[in-house]
Amino acid sequence: MAKVTIYTRPMCGYCARAVSLLKSKKVDFEEIDAGFDQKKREEMVQRSRGGRTFPQIFIGKDHVGGCDELVALDRAGKLDAMLSL
Repeated sequence: MAKVTIYTRPMCGYCARAVSLLKSKKVDFEEIDAGFDQKKREEMVQRSRGGRTFPQIFIGKDHVGGCDELVALDRAGKLDAMLSL
């Protein structure tokens, strides 16, 4: 299964929705709280090539984007295949 990393911040509805979707898929993922940690936030922006909104989601080395992109992949039937790599 592909390694999944999600950068989140507290009190973020989009973060909660993305985490909920990943949990519903029974995916092991690393959640990094970058809300108040400047170094983690800089790491997130660098890895995502400029993404400053939360969440920022990575499947393997691929940058998925945020919650909307994750949900769109799921609705298109593409998320499960990405997660199984």
